[in-house]
Amino acid sequence: MVRDAEPARRGARPTGPAGGGRRSAAAAGSRSDEGRRRQSCQWCGGGPTVQVVPRSESGAANRCAMTLPLRAAAGRVAPGARHFSVTAQQRASKAYKLVVVGGGSGGCSVAAKFTRKLGKGQVAVIEPAEKHYYQPMWTMVGGGMKTVEQSARPMKDVLPAQADWIRERAVAFDPKSNKVTTSSGDEVTYEYLVVAMGIQINWDAIKGLKEALDTPGVCSNYSPKYAPKTFEELKAFREGNAIFTFPNTPIKCPGAPQKILYIADQYLRKAGKRDKATLIYNTSLPVLFGVKKYAESLWKVVEDRGIVVNNRRCLTEVRPDTREAVFVDLDRPEHQFIDKYELLHVTPNMSAPDVLKACPALTDAAGYVDVDKHTLQHNRYPNVFAIGDCSSVPTSKTAAAVAAECGVLGKNLWSVMSGGQCTASYDGYTSCPLVTGYSKCILAEFKFDGVPLETFPIDQGKERWAPFVMKKELMPFLYWQLMLKGYWNGPKVIRKALHLGMSD
Repeated sequence: MVRDAEPARRGARPTGPAGGGRRSAAAAGSRSDEGRRRQSCQWCGGGPTVQVVPRSESGAANRCAMTLPLRAAAGRVAPGARHFSVTAQQRASKAYKLVVVGGGSGGCSVAAKFTRKLGKGQVAVIEPAEKHYYQPMWTMVGGGMKTVEQSARPMKDVLPAQADWIRERAVAFDPKSNKVTTSSGDEVTYEYLVVAMGIQINWDAIKGLKEALDTPGVCSNYSPKYAPKTFEELKAFREGNAIFTFPNTPIKCPGAPQKILYIADQYLRKAGKRDKATLIYNTSLPVLFGVKKYAESLWKVVEDRGIVVNNRRCLTEVRPDTREAVFVDLDRPEHQFIDKYELLHVTPNMSAPDVLKACPALTDAAGYVDVDKHTLQHNRYPNVFAIGDCSSVPTSKTAAAVAAECGVLGKNLWSVMSGGQCTASYDGYTSCPLVTGYSKCILAEFKFDGVPLETFPIDQGKERWAPFVMKKELMPFLYWQLMLKGYWNGPKVIRKALHLGMSD
């Protein structure tokens, strides 16, 4: 979340031709037979439905446990295959030491750390998705530098082998009773809870956007479905306005809306179309970027490239039939702007997940899990922690922040499990590799209050080739091979070594 303001002179920046301004232990609860769904097994003709997910399959449902030996013999289930999903009967008869809600970057990392400590069957991960995405790669997908397939792995391959995967949605939380209810109606009990649900994208919050995304010219890098379309739209661009937006809500990776802007600029130059294009960045923020040092560098980029920046301008409607985008001036709501577009890249509105907003005992007024920003422990329930985008921690919502948070949460949760107190402290570290084209990047790193906290003993506010290579090649490796396995907790150790111990 971007919170800091640039100097006043930036707020008064002239605009382009479009006008406007630039969680104690819990006993396992039992459920009545009436509340359990039963169904005849197609293999043996009786018994409750059991869901089994072998490692070698994407999923198999409606199989009775009695039939597994037969299926193995028939070659349907390999002997020794890993079975992630657990049955309703198993959940009803067992309380987990730790339940992690969410299988994104934070959920996988925490689950990996604690399955190594607690052992098999002590950790459960509640996550409905079958695929896990490295979402920071979608900027590269939109620019034609990567494919969306390169950003994906099967969920069963990234979750720790010793954890139980409950392949359902969490639909309700009861922190007083230490229970999470899943979409099947089952209750999962825990001694400790980590909420890692990420942020919710609200595609329908902007009038006409959902429909417009399936029409020519409109795209978004915030979905594996639409990110590839961004590059297709760049290739199809002829002439006119190419508009890029930033919404009036918290979002994940606040630098991403600008990254694709700069990539588009370079692409159009290489294609010989830049002189036929007006590139416009309409942002609801009063600043170009929330950290002064990097904002100054980015202003130089937009000025040198002739990009129009309109601050405090928010997208409210998309009219695909006429290829028009409707914006409002947030400082003067009565002022509306209607711009024609040839290309419209939309960053959608986002919010805390609805299921969290429905549980005020867990959340703050905005629906984010109410935790201490330094310890990541819940402010009312000491056996509950949160990590990543769904937490109330006031830092930019990035994968880099999750990595640093994971190290702190891991130490504090283990200390609490062992009868101690939270002693590790998160400093708000986050990072945003601001890609400015096909070969350069400004590596923004900062902590709470927008204070730069850079890893390398050079000026990271300058466009450089090395951070671009790190973003494109090194960071995906760190993510898949170290972070999701709970081994990468950010660059703090490297930073201290490079600064001879004279850095936070």
